[in-house]
Amino acid sequence: MGGRMSDRKYNVDAEEIAKFSRIADKWWDKSGEFKTLHDINPLRLDYIDGHADLRGKRVLDVGCGGGILAESMARRGAAFVKGIDMAEQSLETARLHAALNNVADIEYECIRVEDLAGAEPHSFDAVTCMEMMEHVPDPAAIVRACAKLVKPDGMVFFSTINKNPKSYLHLIVAAEYLLKFVPKGTHDWKKFIAPAELARMCRQAGLDVADTKGMTYHVLSQTYALCDSTDVNYMFACRPAF
Repeated sequence: MGGRMSDRKYNVDAEEIAKFSRIADKWWDKSGEFKTLHDINPLRLDYIDGHADLRGKRVLDVGCGGGILAESMARRGAAFVKGIDMAEQSLETARLHAALNNVADIEYECIRVEDLAGAEPHSFDAVTCMEMMEHVPDPAAIVRACAKLVKPDGMVFFSTINKNPKSYLHLIVAAEYLLKFVPKGTHDWKKFIAPAELARMCRQAGLDVADTKGMTYHVLSQTYALCDSTDVNYMFACRPAF
């Protein structure tokens, strides 16, 4: 891992956990370090809801951070939302924000997704894992765990970053160093995942990729939109294979 503190056995990168723990109190600052996540969250939410129809469903958000997506899915009408993450400080921020805003039917737990899959297989109508797999040593293990956690008629959603020169220019050179959308060091290009690679992980985990969408940023309007290009950010909607 080039000197990075990680434990592949437990699929945890200690440096990544520490990095997000240091800024855990910034999760709900819409103009701060997580501004980009707040900006793209409506797109992610509508995409997930359009495929899974969240109302009345049991939903799991893997790598939930401070609860931006988890809380919005609860507000959209999910009957129960569980958010899991390995950064306890981020979960404390998520719990406090949900309590202060009277968001019920939401639960946060510091647990590995692999352990939860062993304890609660086939328990969720929808499983989301957004902007998380590029921060772990073994993303394929995350995919397998998500596939195990979803019900046979449920949906699994992944969002990550393509691995190519364009994504390096957009997400690291531009976003981190020039425009300063996110803190320097947020991304490690070596851990980005090409769509073909993620599709292979899904197939091996027993998931069929039902839909793929990319996300693009319009500089003039400073807004994000869904698109067909997966050159940089992209999302998968998957179903269990039969």
